[in-house]
Amino acid sequence: MSDPGPEPIAVGGTGISVAEAQDPNRPKRVMGFRDLLLFYVVTGISLRWIATAAAAGPSSIVIWIGAWLVFYTPLALSVIELSSRYPNEGGIYVWTKRAFGDFSGFITAWTYWTCNLPYFPAVLYFAASNALYIRHDSWAHLSGNTTFFIVFSLLALAVATLLNLFGLDVGTWLHNLGALAMWIPVGIIIAMGAVAWHRYGAATSFTFHSMTPRTHLNDIIFWSVLTYAFAGCETASLMGDEIKNARRTIPWALFIGGVTVTLCYIAGTIGVLLALPASEVGNLQGLMQAISSTAHRIGFEGVVPFAAFLITLSNIGAAGAYLAAVARLPYVAGIDRFLPPAFGALHPRWKTPWVGLLTQFVFGAVFIFLGQAGTSIKGAYDVLVSMGVITYFIPYLYLFAAMFKLQGEPAGSDVIRVPGGKPVAYAVSIVGLVTTVLTIAVSVLPPPDEPNKPLAVFKIVGGCGALLLVGMWLYWAGKRRAGRTQQ
Repeated sequence: MSDPGPEPIAVGGTGISVAEAQDPNRPKRVMGFRDLLLFYVVTGISLRWIATAAAAGPSSIVIWIGAWLVFYTPLALSVIELSSRYPNEGGIYVWTKRAFGDFSGFITAWTYWTCNLPYFPAVLYFAASNALYIRHDSWAHLSGNTTFFIVFSLLALAVATLLNLFGLDVGTWLHNLGALAMWIPVGIIIAMGAVAWHRYGAATSFTFHSMTPRTHLNDIIFWSVLTYAFAGCETASLMGDEIKNARRTIPWALFIGGVTVTLCYIAGTIGVLLALPASEVGNLQGLMQAISSTAHRIGFEGVVPFAAFLITLSNIGAAGAYLAAVARLPYVAGIDRFLPPAFGALHPRWKTPWVGLLTQFVFGAVFIFLGQAGTSIKGAYDVLVSMGVITYFIPYLYLFAAMFKLQGEPAGSDVIRVPGGKPVAYAVSIVGLVTTVLTIAVSVLPPPDEPNKPLAVFKIVGGCGALLLVGMWLYWAGKRRAGRTQQ
């Protein structure tokens, strides 16, 4: 007999799932295989990491493969097994709570929810920098204008929030368009890189020496960023009850999506390096720099505005996809017992977690201003990335630890186990846990070109520490309120 899984996750204290909370007279939007695959692509691929990898040179190709082996593979295998063991809505929260109890479950959900606060500004800054190429001759002067970046990020975040307020019926269109828009620029740079290579030769030398990763501290910091690029395959499990046949759909979509993500990262990096030397590639506009430069060389200038628009759309779509998934945590993960009851309520018309969505928008806007304070646009981007890595990877500590501990529970015949069974599952958990710890540790260090390193470290450590302390305070305050209610 299969394990029945954890108890139903409460929606606003009702004891029903999000899908069950929908109006029975209103058609329900359930994610099928295609929707889920595109969701994994839009949350799994970020074009900004292709630019970051290309800026580090050919050795990044080997690092991509290494990050896939020591992080993505353990993460995907863990998600496949855990989501088939416990397919309820809530995902990573359900697994952590089952393994370690309420406090660990709450902190997992809290950090997973709040990690998007620095993520949204970072991904939208990248979108803004590439949007300038839509009319580069007229808009190029805005590349150093902080007002432009702030206003663009606020407007894009508002659009993503508004669409998700209307529910998956509308929000999924943004996610799917973002996924499609993600693929095309990668295809463009690969194709144009090949044309430039054929006509003029490779702009970068791919030799054994140039492809050998270096082990200086600055290079190790870079490794952590590429590891972060593979994060996100657990996200759809937060919406388990809104996925058609989640136990079977998630593994297949995860496998195909993972292969797609990895190939896009590697092929995209090679395409950029064929078109440009690494020294001419920047983190924020590297992909568009390569497309623009190559287009001028081979006479395809007309493709530049089109590619810039798609890159911009894909990153707004990625922000919208994460916004849709993590906004469900305040109630599916039980946070509504510790936050005001409104966080556990659905919108009366659209049946969406509107309080969580609007709260994320407000605090995301705050982080847009905080990240920019006292630094350059690139400095703000680097700080936001580091904060996003640390807060995002804290839940992974719990995920891999839960994967290890829950091997002690019986698994039904319908559970998809890690190949090799329990011994391999233990090994997968340890590899993932060690990679996660190292990634968090090196993310505290500022990049070598940061002009104000103490301020950067203060922002990173202080911001992450403040989010953790607020979460702990909310938990214990909620426990005290619950204790007084029971008396």
